[in-house]
Amino acid sequence: MGKRILVPTDGSEQAERAGEQAMAMAELEGAEIIVLYVIDTEYLRALPQDELINQIKAGLKVDGEKAVADFQKTLEERKCGGHCSNIQFRTMIKGGKPAEVILKTIEEEGIDQVVMGKSGKHGIERLVLGRTTERVVRRAKVSVEVVA
Repeated sequence: MGKRILVPTDGSEQAERAGEQAMAMAELEGAEIIVLYVIDTEYLRALPQDELINQIKAGLKVDGEKAVADFQKTLEERKCGGHCSNIQFRTMIKGGKPAEVILKTIEEEGIDQVVMGKSGKHGIERLVLGRTTERVVRRAKVSVEVVA
């Protein structure tokens, strides 16, 4: 089995830069890149109606599917004109607390390295190491490269 690189994405520019870095690494080693989009479902617990929660989750899943497909397409076009013959891509969409899902995916998928953006799209987190990134860096049992 070859090297596996996990690239969590939230659609931010920093996540795209992390993806580009992962592609450069994967191209040299013939590694597999797993692009992970986590639907943060924790805040949905506060909603009172199961039907509403399910509708929101379904909408978020569609958004996630589009986000990972667009992310992969953008990376392939930028790095290798749409023909990355030495790189295998796989995409995943999961729900839960982002840091917890990323850490669990590392274990489940036998990830060798994580490449992720410094922070996501939200407010003050753009200025400092994001909460999710910080939690992954502190708790991951594999190398985590943080891209600004």
